[in-house]
Amino acid sequence: VGIGEGVSPSAATDLIARSIPVQERSRAVAVVFGGLSFGSVLGLLFAPPIIQNLGWESVFYIFGLLGIIWCLGFQSLKEQQLRGNEDIQVIQDLGQSPSGSSDLISSSVSPKSSESSLGELMNSLKDVPWREFFKSKAVWAMIYAHFCGSWGHYTCLSWLPTFFSEELDLNLTEAAWVSVLPPLGSMIITSIAAPFADNLISNGVDTTKVRKICQTIAFLSPATFMMLSSVDLGVPPWEIVAFLTSGLALSSFALSGLYCTHQDISREYASILLGITNTVGAVPGIVGVALTGYLLDTTHSWSISLFAPSIFFYLTGTAVWLAFASSEPQEFSKSEPESS
Repeated sequence: VGIGEGVSPSAATDLIARSIPVQERSRAVAVVFGGLSFGSVLGLLFAPPIIQNLGWESVFYIFGLLGIIWCLGFQSLKEQQLRGNEDIQVIQDLGQSPSGSSDLISSSVSPKSSESSLGELMNSLKDVPWREFFKSKAVWAMIYAHFCGSWGHYTCLSWLPTFFSEELDLNLTEAAWVSVLPPLGSMIITSIAAPFADNLISNGVDTTKVRKICQTIAFLSPATFMMLSSVDLGVPPWEIVAFLTSGLALSSFALSGLYCTHQDISREYASILLGITNTVGAVPGIVGVALTGYLLDTTHSWSISLFAPSIFFYLTGTAVWLAFASSEPQEFSKSEPESS
């Protein structure tokens, strides 16, 4: 599943980068990647009763069936769009050709062989300026920011239900319902953050400044609320839940920060850049989750095991982002600068 889904963020990023102007980019990214929060809410709400009534295997069958339906629908939409583009090209060619010969039509709609497509793919990969990517401070800022954001996301995703159950004395049912709140809050915040960022850019605010503002909110908000949650303030459990939900929801400002910056600095290489940062961002899902469990077993402290590392990465990620992040096209970018 991970291998199959791993290409989807880069594919979506490439589509947005090539078709959406910078003034609308935050909303486009929010709609596409905000679906992760929407899916999380639906999964947490519907998976338990489905498993209870139909067995655990049914979740995989339903998930797979929905994927097949989506794939068929997307393929049909793609073919319709290609036919429309081909019709336009044929009309243009006929307008330029006095004879209107049929060979123009046949040549314009002839499909490429899989061998030629594979060859083009290999040649295009050779032309990618890999070395130039890693000479860019802006790229390294994105890599580290993605790592930091993923650390907080994956560790909280894995350990918050246990924290709610053990530390706040919530029963399993309550902990399960509480786990729905962060992605639900993210959906609400995303619908506010994306228009906010796009409006700033449309009104002439520098794109780099907008991305830095949004990503700073995305990092400092959960860091602040985690600090409040890790200190014994004598507040009831539901206030701790509100703290953590608010912090994690506000972290969705990253969709208008980091997740737009790949496209800002290079439209043609945006998908590859996201692939690089997303690969590094997957590391906390392995290392961070395991380390949190080890620290919890060793220290028996949620503050040290769960919150302290996340706070550290959120704060250092903010510092690196403010110092080195940029939305200006980099030297390796071939596309023209976008006007805001």
